[in-house]
Parts: sequence; structure tokens; C-alpha cells
Amino acid sequence: MTEKSFFAGFGGQGIISLGQIWVYCAMQEGKNVTCFPFYGAEKRGGIARTSVIVSDEEIASPLVTVPDSVLVMNPDSLPLCEGMLKPGGLMLINASLVKEEPQRGDIQVVRIQAQHKAEQLGNSRFANMVALGAMAKLTGALNLTNLESILKKFFPLDKHRFISLNVDAIQLGYEAV
Repeated sequence: MTEKSFFAGFGGQGIISLGQIWVYCAMQEGKNVTCFPFYGAEKRGGIARTSVIVSDEEIASPLVTVPDSVLVMNPDSLPLCEGMLKPGGLMLINASLVKEEPQRGDIQVVRIQAQHKAEQLGNSRFANMVALGAMAKLTGALNLTNLESILKKFFPLDKHRFISLNVDAIQLGYEAV
């Protein structure tokens, strides 16, 4: 199994963190990974993108030019993601913010109210973790077992108070699709 994914949104949505947690979970599951974050110079509101590869086999090239799956977290990311996604690929759209529909008819589109679901947990900033759970289920790239112990290793001690909310958000996204 090799899954090439591309996550896109704006700064402040946790796109870079999502990519890092995605590959960290995969590493803890014994898989090979690559992760390339990209973000604009702005602190918030600029572009944020991460390309990741998760594979059971050795990864020959770390570049993701034609992803198997994409996550569109904001409206500005839709044209970019739509243009690069492979035919038959998966596009997960944060329907809380992205109202437009993709123009392509040769891709699988799944919409999730990531922001709204995160708000149900009490904080819209967990929308990235809702999306992570949905992407994991739809792609099959992650097993999402032992999430709490994996996140304890990932997050510094001062962020451990948010681990249960992250786990809840991931599970909410997983169950939503």
C-alpha cells in the first residue's frame, strides 16, 4: 500500500500539524513516510500545504505531484487540488468553508462539515483533526490504533491537556464518513 496525499488550506487551520501528525502516526505503525510542508510568510491567513506519502514499501521519490487523495480545507485550495488530483482520486472537502463543487467528474468527492463537527467538541481549531480522521478512514492509510499513546509521544508535555480532544476529533471525523 502506498498513499500519496496533499493537504491544503490557509495558515491557522493546522494543515502543517495535520501532515506531521499523519506521518507520525504512520511511523508508529511501522510504515515508511515522507512529509513536505509549505506555507506562506504570513503568520495566519496565508497558504498552507503539506504533501505526504505513507507506504508499506520503500519510497523511491518523496515528491507528490499527482496525489491519490487531497484535502481541501478552504475555497482557495479547491482549484489547486482539483488540478493535481489523479483521475479516480479522492477529494475530501471541508464543507463548512468550501461551498463550491469541483468541476471534474472523474474523481471521488466526499464532503465533511469539519469546522462544524469541531465546534461540537467546543473548539473549531480541531477541524484539522476531524479531517485527519475522515482521511484515514477513506484512504485506509492509517489504522489509528493507540492514538492517545501516539499523540503523547508527538506533543510536548504542555500540550498533553489537548490530547483527549484531539482523539475525540479524530474519532468524530472517522465516524462521519
